[in-house]
Amino acid sequence: MSNTLQIVWLIPFLPLIGFLINGLGRNQLSKSLAGIIGSGVILISFLISLFVFFQVKNGNTHVAHYFDFINTASLKVGFDFQIDQLSSLFLLIITGIGFLIHVYSTSYMHEEASNNFAKYFAYLNLFVFSMLLLVMGGNFIIMFIGWEGVGLCSYLLIGYWFKDNANNDAANKAFIMNRIGDFGFLLAVFWMIAKLHTADYGLVFKNVNELTAFDITGITLLLFVGATGKSAQIPLYTWLPDAMAGPTPVSALIHAATMVTAGIYMIARSNILFTMAPFTQSVIAAIGLATAVLAATIALKQNDIKKVLAYSTVSQLGYMFLGLGVGAYTGAVFHVMTHAFFKALLFLGAGSVIHAMGGQQDMRNMGGLKKYMSITHITFLLGCLAIAGMPPFSGFFSKDEILAAAFEKNPVYWAVGVLTAFMTAFYMFRLYAMTFHGKFRGTHEEEHHLHESPLPITVPLIILAILAVVGGWVGIPKVFMPNGHRLEAFLEPIFAQSNLKVAALQEAHALSNTTEYALMAVSVIGALIALLFAWNKFSKYEKISEEETGLAKIINNKWYVDEFYNAIIVKPIQSMAGFFSNVVEKKSIDGFVNGVGKAVNYGSRQIRLLQTGQVSAYMLMMVAAVLILFIIQLFL
Repeated sequence: MSNTLQIVWLIPFLPLIGFLINGLGRNQLSKSLAGIIGSGVILISFLISLFVFFQVKNGNTHVAHYFDFINTASLKVGFDFQIDQLSSLFLLIITGIGFLIHVYSTSYMHEEASNNFAKYFAYLNLFVFSMLLLVMGGNFIIMFIGWEGVGLCSYLLIGYWFKDNANNDAANKAFIMNRIGDFGFLLAVFWMIAKLHTADYGLVFKNVNELTAFDITGITLLLFVGATGKSAQIPLYTWLPDAMAGPTPVSALIHAATMVTAGIYMIARSNILFTMAPFTQSVIAAIGLATAVLAATIALKQNDIKKVLAYSTVSQLGYMFLGLGVGAYTGAVFHVMTHAFFKALLFLGAGSVIHAMGGQQDMRNMGGLKKYMSITHITFLLGCLAIAGMPPFSGFFSKDEILAAAFEKNPVYWAVGVLTAFMTAFYMFRLYAMTFHGKFRGTHEEEHHLHESPLPITVPLIILAILAVVGGWVGIPKVFMPNGHRLEAFLEPIFAQSNLKVAALQEAHALSNTTEYALMAVSVIGALIALLFAWNKFSKYEKISEEETGLAKIINNKWYVDEFYNAIIVKPIQSMAGFFSNVVEKKSIDGFVNGVGKAVNYGSRQIRLLQTGQVSAYMLMMVAAVLILFIIQLFL
C-alpha cells in the first residue's frame, strides 16, 4: 500500500469522532461550537477524499487491510477498505455535498435548543460515517455494516422531531421497509459465502465463473431486493416521500449524498455479477422504468414543495436503475453524481423558501417569491433546468447517456424514458412557476417576513448551482468530443469486464452519430415543450378551490398505493397481531399460567382450613391417614 494512502481511514473516522463529541457533549457544547465540530470534520474528510481522488486518478488504487473482522476455519473476513475509481468518486460526492448540507444546517436549525442542535449534528455525522463505511468497504460484510448504519440514521433523522407522531410513523415506515430489502441483501451475502466461502469483492468477482447460472441469478435478484429498499424502487418506494417529515437538510442528505444512492453503488460495484445475469438485468430495467414513470405521474399533482422533489428523486432513481439494467453502468454512476448536485440544490432551495415562509410548504400559498429571494430564485431555476435535461446543464449529459443505452437495448425503454423526461420538465417548472412567479398567495403576515436567507444557506446554494451547470461536462458524449467522456475513461477499470460483454452483445446495432443526435433532439425539444406548457399554465397561478375527479384525483392520491398496502399488508398483520395478543396470548397462554396460579391459591386457602386447633380433629386425620396407607399397601 502506498504511504500516501495510509490516511484513508481518517475519512470515515473523523465523522465518527464528530458524532461522539457532539453526541456525548450535547449538553455542554454551544450551538456555534457544535456546528463548527460537525461541519469541520466533514470538511477535513472532504479534503482527504480530494487528495485520495487525485492519487487514484494517477493509478494508485489499493485495498487496505486493518484487522480480521471474522476469522474462522471456513471463513475469513477482513476489515478492509477498497480505494479505487468508484469508491473515490463516491467519497467526493458524500463528503462534498455532505459538508455543504452541514454548513446549511448551522443556519437552518438555529432555532433548536443547544442540546438538540448538537444531537442533530451528531446524527448527521453518524449518517456520513455510515455511508462512507458503505462505499469504502472492501467486502460485502463491511458494506452491509454501513448499509445498516444509514438505515438507523435515517430513522433517527426522519423522526428527529419526535413529539409529532406523524414524524415517528414516517421514521418507522422507513425503518421497516428498509428491513425488508436488507433481508434480501443478507440472504445474497449468505448465498455467496456458502458457494464461494468468501465475501471479498476481489475473490467473489474473480471466482464468479465457479457459480452456476442459477446461483448468479438468485444472488443478483436478492441483491436487487436490497437495492429496491434502500434506493426506493417499486414495491418498496413509499417510505421515501414520507421521509420529508425530517428537517429539510436531512431530506437533501438522504436524497442527494447518502442512502438512496447506496443501491446504485452496490449494483455498480457488483457489475460483473449482474452482467452475467441477463434475467436480473431485465428485471432491474423494467422495475426502474416503471418506478420512474409512476413517481413522475404522482409528482405532477403534488402541492407540497418537498413532496414534489421527493417523488422526483424516486423517478430519477428509476432512471439510474434503468441505466444499470441495460448495462450502462457509467451512465448510472454519472447520473448519481449530477443528481447529487441538482437535487441537493433543489432541496436546499426548497428549504430556503420554507425558511422564509415560516414553515409553509404548500406551493398554492406561495408565489412571487423571486422579488424577495433573488439568490434562491436564480439558483433554484438553474437546478430546475438541470433536472429537466436542458443542455448544457449537468442533467442533460447523464440522462441522455442512459436514454441512448436504453434505445440500444430496447426502443420501448427509450420511449418510456423520454415520456418520463417530459413529465419531469413539466412538474419541475410547475413547481418553479407556482413558487417564484405570479402574485403572492400567502397571508399578509407571511409576506411581511419574506426575505432572502442568510449566507450559510445561500453560499451552499451558489456552489451547488455552479456544479449543477458544469458538473456534467466531465461526461460530454463522444458524439460531440471524441475524447470527451473523461468520467467513462476514469471508471473504465471498474467496468472493464462488463463493458466487454455489453459491447459484444450490442456491437451489431451500435448507435450512429445521426441517430444519437436525433435521440437528443427529441428529448430536448420534448422537455422544452413540457417546460413552456408548465410555465404558461402556472406562472400566473391563482389559488382556487376545486374538487378533482377521475384520473387527476387518483394521481393526487398517489395511485392509492399506500391505501392498497394498508389494506393487503398492514391491516391483516394488525388483525393477526390482535388475534395473537387477545386470544392466543391473553386468553390461552396467560389464561393457562394465571389459571395455575389461581388453582394453587385456591388449594392453599382450602388446605389451611385443616388447621383447626382441635386435638380430636388431628387424631381423626392421623387415624384416617394410617388407614389410607394400610389400604394402599394392601393393594400394592
